[in-house]
Amino acid sequence: MPIFTGQTKKKLSDLEVASYLIKKEEELNKKLEEIEALKKKQLEQLEKISGLSHEEAKKLVLEATEKKLSDEVSRKIREAEEKIKTEAAERAREILVEAMRHGATDWVAEYAVSTIRLPDEEIKGRIIGREGRNIRAFEQTTGVEIELDETLDLRISSFDPIRREIAKLSLEKLIRDGRIQPGRIEEIVNQTKTQMEQILLDEGTKITHAVSVYNLPIELVKIVGRYKYRFSYGQNLALHTIEETKIGVAIAGELGANVDIVRLGCLLHDIGKVVTEEEGTHVELGVELLRQHRLPEEVIAAVAEHHEDKPFSSVESAIVWVADAVSGSRPGARYEPHEEYLKRMKHIEEMALSFPEVDEAAAYQAGREVRVIVKPEKVSDSELTILAKKIAEKLEEDAKLAGQIKVVVIRETRASETVI
Repeated sequence: MPIFTGQTKKKLSDLEVASYLIKKEEELNKKLEEIEALKKKQLEQLEKISGLSHEEAKKLVLEATEKKLSDEVSRKIREAEEKIKTEAAERAREILVEAMRHGATDWVAEYAVSTIRLPDEEIKGRIIGREGRNIRAFEQTTGVEIELDETLDLRISSFDPIRREIAKLSLEKLIRDGRIQPGRIEEIVNQTKTQMEQILLDEGTKITHAVSVYNLPIELVKIVGRYKYRFSYGQNLALHTIEETKIGVAIAGELGANVDIVRLGCLLHDIGKVVTEEEGTHVELGVELLRQHRLPEEVIAAVAEHHEDKPFSSVESAIVWVADAVSGSRPGARYEPHEEYLKRMKHIEEMALSFPEVDEAAAYQAGREVRVIVKPEKVSDSELTILAKKIAEKLEEDAKLAGQIKVVVIRETRASETVI
């Protein structure tokens, strides 16, 4: 191996090279030992000055670093949480606004009274008939009440919207026909009742297709068709259902929920309101009807929970409730303001309390049910049914109260004895 010194080049033997390297290695090791000894001495001096051992100082440094990092991580987490909350709230608002925008429909405020404008006084006289026989025959055949005044407006009043619609269509046919007499009235009303089945099917088809539902049983479609003639505080049930379903479907799509369950739940959530053949709340009647037609349990649960009578069993049920609240509770959706709502409830209670046998009365279910507690010494158990009938008749006679109202009369007797 060649070794160069200055300008002199001299070739050494392998033994000399090895000796040279060993010497240099010894010198290097000696320098390292001196450095290590100096480092150790300096550390001892530092430990003496600080009063800490090497391990204790190392521990302090690690703890300080960890605390600094913990504070930084915690701050980052809080910032992230706040950002997520802000973005989530904003996103929720966007979802609801977008859903409402796509679900908006036109609204018409109406009552449980249908009005027909008569062409002239002659037709008005024909409808009344000699000594009122025509109007009495019409009311008896249709089951509605006819109201006439000095104007040409004729009002048809009935709790049953389908019965009211049959009467309206029949009367319009009679006016066009001109032959208004008891026999003809009965014939026209029977024809209209037959045609009403097809009308309900057509209307139900329009409503279900408007929300992209195509596979409902025919009987359910006919019942959905009744939505067109059902109003709640001026809010048409058909339009409310269409709007609510569009809102619910939009929300379900944004949240990744089961859109089909939400669609059917929204479409059928108020179907119990048009079931007039049975007694019960519209939630109970709707659930029972859907079970009879074997609809999916998830849909039935959404209907059963849309008024929070039961805890939500799924996110789909919660979405149906939200969509119903958005459509039904937003300003302008329903005709009656909050003050009128309270006035209706109070009015129902006052009418029940007007009977001397009644001790207490309370209206529930937005005025759809009134519970009456009687004075047991004034009413026997056998007289309860008669009193319930009288209260129901008085409520039915009041034109201010639209819709079905269930009357529950309760008689309670108690006996007590004190032991001394």
